[in-house]
Amino acid sequence: MDERLVIKKFIIRKLYRHRMWLHKHTNINNLPKGLSNELRNSKEIKKAVKELLSENILLAKPTSYGLEVSLNPKKIREIEALAE
Repeated sequence: MDERLVIKKFIIRKLYRHRMWLHKHTNINNLPKGLSNELRNSKEIKKAVKELLSENILLAKPTSYGLEVSLNPKKIREIEALAE
């Protein structure tokens, strides 16, 4: 399986499990926590997050202390398909 796809699924499952929808968000630096060290240190994480943001699966909320992300409730069917 593609490394980037594994990372995308991990991020979506993590946010889905913690119910990070719309107004409940987390810092973008918290997303790789829980991945193996080899995946955590790869540059594929940033690419995977960029792809999820461009596909509007993740919503971005810029703050004074960094970028926060949450799941897009308008894409719930796609998110549930990826989460399972």
